[in-house]
Amino acid sequence: MRTGIATVCLSGTLKEKMQACAIAGFDGIEIFEQDLVTSPLSPEDVRKMAADLGLGLDLYQPFRDFDSVSEDLLQENLRRADAKFKLMSRLGMDTILVCTNVGTATIDDDDLRAGQLSRLAELAGNHGVKVAYEALAWGKYVNDYEHAHRLVDTVDHPNLGTCLDSFHILSRDWDTAPIEAIKPEKIFFVQVADAPKLSMDVLSWSRHYRVFPGEGQFELAKFMGHVARAGYSGPVSLEVFNDVFRQSDVERTAVDAMRSLIWLEEQSAKWLEANAASLAAGAAGGDSLANAAGRRRYPMELATLPKVAEPAGFNFAEVKTDEPAQLETLLGQLGFEFDGRHRTKDVQLWSMGQARVIINEQAPSHSEPAIAALGFDVDSPVIASARAQQLKAPVVPRKVQADEEVFQGIAAPDSTEIFLCQGSPDGTAAWTHEFGQPSEFGEGLEHPSVGAQAVIDHVNAVIDHVNLAQPWQHFDEAVLFYTSALALEPQPFAEVPSPSGLVRSQVMQTSDRAVRLVLNLAPVLQQEPGQQGNGARKSYQEHIAFAVDDLVATARAAQERGLEFLRIPANYYEDLDARFALEPAFLATLKELNLLYDRDASGEFLHFYTATVGSVFFEMVERRGNYDGYGAPNAPVRHAVQYDSLHAHHVQR
Repeated sequence: MRTGIATVCLSGTLKEKMQACAIAGFDGIEIFEQDLVTSPLSPEDVRKMAADLGLGLDLYQPFRDFDSVSEDLLQENLRRADAKFKLMSRLGMDTILVCTNVGTATIDDDDLRAGQLSRLAELAGNHGVKVAYEALAWGKYVNDYEHAHRLVDTVDHPNLGTCLDSFHILSRDWDTAPIEAIKPEKIFFVQVADAPKLSMDVLSWSRHYRVFPGEGQFELAKFMGHVARAGYSGPVSLEVFNDVFRQSDVERTAVDAMRSLIWLEEQSAKWLEANAASLAAGAAGGDSLANAAGRRRYPMELATLPKVAEPAGFNFAEVKTDEPAQLETLLGQLGFEFDGRHRTKDVQLWSMGQARVIINEQAPSHSEPAIAALGFDVDSPVIASARAQQLKAPVVPRKVQADEEVFQGIAAPDSTEIFLCQGSPDGTAAWTHEFGQPSEFGEGLEHPSVGAQAVIDHVNAVIDHVNLAQPWQHFDEAVLFYTSALALEPQPFAEVPSPSGLVRSQVMQTSDRAVRLVLNLAPVLQQEPGQQGNGARKSYQEHIAFAVDDLVATARAAQERGLEFLRIPANYYEDLDARFALEPAFLATLKELNLLYDRDASGEFLHFYTATVGSVFFEMVERRGNYDGYGAPNAPVRHAVQYDSLHAHHVQR
């Protein structure tokens, strides 16, 4: 598949955009007119630079408001088109995008439109230019790709074809199956964009909220499957209008864009394979559309990636800090056992059942605790790593010595290191033998106990979910990364109110819920008094949640060890009683231990939070029945309490 991207997708100058596209590995680009108009580069300079970078110049765009006009205005439009065709000759480009008229159309007459498009095609032919006619979803008279193509067919000129844009088609819920009936030589160009499903006017939706494939909710694989069945073999190019992308690092955005096309290529190949039987059945049944598609070959080559299964579970979570004392105390109070230090690295291992936490002390000076890495159990770490690297994931180097586990590591968009570990049926991890016993390697490190009652209990626990805060400019990138590289499925996102504003929350999970990753977009960055720039603290912290069988017993034991719980206000429990009419003794237990509660038709959910250390806190949960959520009604309470705690900390300082 020939890959392309419109320069409008990216930040920076035209030169910077072209360089970033070449670095990301694109075959070609669409030049957005404004990028050229504002560039100091001459058309000849742009042409030479593209050749030097190995980039094709695939499309010049957009040419607006041409058809459905009076004769006087048509003459002006033809003069304008002639100037653009001459400019394209200097650029060495042969295809222009002409959009259906939005602003100046006054005559709703298909015969008139066809005649005007015929005159444009004739002029374009004199310059060796092809016109790709595109139906804008908000076009005044033509907003349907089938309508636009009927006009192309009526004109029947070799220099006039159609441009298929996934956003304009899918935002209006147009059926994509008729694409297969379009002759491949009349499809001049294909543009793709994804988008979240939003209830708003289509123009605003298009101009601000498009995202790269895999970052939204459109059925793009189905769209591309129909395009492939039609016999199209030209460029598949991204055209994404997004305010965030146009403010973000240009090279990073270009790589994210390329990743999205690689992912889309694989998904489209899967769709074609999955729907091959239905196509054959339709053809056998005499369906004209299926017959037409079935007779064609698919000249578009759709590459696939190494196939991997979704992760089987969390292997470990790693927190990095050069001042581990508070973290050690907190884990001990929760009931984790200290399993010793690594024999060659300055890291500790703590465990509770199958839940493992690594404290990495190899951090810069004065580094407060922060989640640094996650380990996932996968069938084949090497194959999974190869797939991630083909999806442009950066490799994380890791030094190992003899008889040490060789982890395959990649970096997530928020810089969290992702390690792909060899899973085991019983949930054990082979690498734990690299850690010595506390008596040998833990000199000076004692369990934070309070009297004889603070003996560490052996509790069956697993990592239930991990909550990661995402930088605002990389949120959509993270969704695509975890979808494509780790085969996690994004769930419908939610927005949770907090004292700092709305927090967008996106759950990524495996089909069996063995891995649940919650990505949160913090509303703002807050600064402590006297801090500037990079000294800002995240207004939304990150946390690791552990599931246990008996949360009340776990909380009582932690309380005896001196754990500082997140203090839940009494108003919460009054509201809880009003909503659920809980048994008084149970409600009293919840209040005594600062436990939170939720219930739905499938089951119940109990959980509590610790105080925050650095940017990290922990959550302990118990799922009863088939409860599948995260206690969403309780999230605003947690946000408010943490906000108050942070504010009180600032005042004291």
